[in-house]
Amino acid sequence: MEINLQSVYIPSDEIVARVIEDELIIVPLAAGIGDMEDELYSLNESGREIWSRLDGQRSLADIARELSEEFDAPVEEIETDVRGLVEELLKRRILVEVSA
Repeated sequence: MEINLQSVYIPSDEIVARVIEDELIIVPLAAGIGDMEDELYSLNESGREIWSRLDGQRSLADIARELSEEFDAPVEEIETDVRGLVEELLKRRILVEVSA
């Protein structure tokens, strides 16, 4: 699956995400969301930074640029991380693309 950095994403309506003791927990609400066990998902710190910006307004390129500036890291590295996380969350139907 090729992730376009100009695309905009938001969390699916079929999940609930909560921060519990500094950990972001994603809970599928419907069968078939996530993987077969319908288990909980948690994101590490960098994943939470990306997740918090998936607001339906910013493109993935915008998010990568913001994180690159905030953490003083090469934008190419951040883009790779953003693509990887978004690809995984799309496969699990935790994110949906916003229509243009």
